[in-house]
Amino acid sequence: MDLKVLNGLSDIDPTAWDALVGDGSPFLEWGWLASLEDSGCVRADTGWLPQHLTLWDGARLIGACPLYVKGHSQGEFVFDHGWADAAQRAGIRYYPKLLVAVPFTPATGARFLTQPDADRPALMQTLGNALKEICSANGLSTAHVNFCVADEVEALGALGFDRRSGYQFQWINPGWRTFDDYLAAFRSKRRIQIRRERRELESQGVEITVHAGDAIADDLFAAMFRLYKSTIDKLYWGRQYLNAELFDLLRRRWKRRLCFFVARRKGTIVAGTFTVRKGGVLYGRYWGAFEELRYLHFNVCYYAAIEHCLREGVTRFEPGAGGEFKHLRGFDAQPTVSMHYIADPRFARAVRDYLAKERTAVAHEIEWLDEQSPLKRET
Repeated sequence: MDLKVLNGLSDIDPTAWDALVGDGSPFLEWGWLASLEDSGCVRADTGWLPQHLTLWDGARLIGACPLYVKGHSQGEFVFDHGWADAAQRAGIRYYPKLLVAVPFTPATGARFLTQPDADRPALMQTLGNALKEICSANGLSTAHVNFCVADEVEALGALGFDRRSGYQFQWINPGWRTFDDYLAAFRSKRRIQIRRERRELESQGVEITVHAGDAIADDLFAAMFRLYKSTIDKLYWGRQYLNAELFDLLRRRWKRRLCFFVARRKGTIVAGTFTVRKGGVLYGRYWGAFEELRYLHFNVCYYAAIEHCLREGVTRFEPGAGGEFKHLRGFDAQPTVSMHYIADPRFARAVRDYLAKERTAVAHEIEWLDEQSPLKRET
């Protein structure tokens, strides 16, 4: 096997890369990752220097991971700002660091991509050791593997990486066939509230339509970018990671994976959400509104998406990070995991102690949220 570092996905054949992804997360596909790079959203001067690790058997690509040298901790959704502050106080340079992840995308998926007929445990060990060696050779403080899957957690744990726990709110269909089935699963108070929120659309004269895959009109992409930008501009902490060029590249390269929920009033777009679908999973990504209408966010981002999932046989809906209001609408807390290698032994011990306490706290919080679920539980 030959290990090579690539400065971008333009250096690799899309078909060869996507053969590693297979049925896995759409955000690992060449079309998504390369479009982030080619649009300029991901590059050295935005704090995301691509240094993708690839493994080759002769001319055949057999393994890879999307790797970035990071100059900050923005756009990751596994927050280590406190670690950076602690390292600075201890006289340890925290940045730059290594990150294996999908930029700006808090969705779990394989981070070590391997050919189906390859020895996956051996390839994961090779890639994990390579991360440690890159840290050592370049004086880097840490290597992080965010939102990874179970076999990667096990493999990296054996190499000295430490596990960090988190959670996200996700909608998982236990067998509902209709929206009424979904409503019937709620306790009375929440069911009444959801119906009230849904009725608000009719009183506002708002209609929500679904635009999926190759049927999406080209002119909707510019509108979706403006909606995304409207959310960023309204929030004083908002950061614009994406640009109009990315949306245009996705229109040309990746339309088949996209699903837009668009709200119109008197024929004019007032709000919308940008989602991604692959297999039985829908991923919520970006939302925006040109008008502030009561309950519009819940109707566009959640209820319309759930209706679509029920109609299309989608069994899981991951709307992204944060938002306890999702829990009130039937999204349960699901655990997420990331793995972290800390080069400095003293700093590693401190982080390891913190993570043990954090894991216990996260487990208790997930348990508490499950007990507080608005969904009726069988006894």
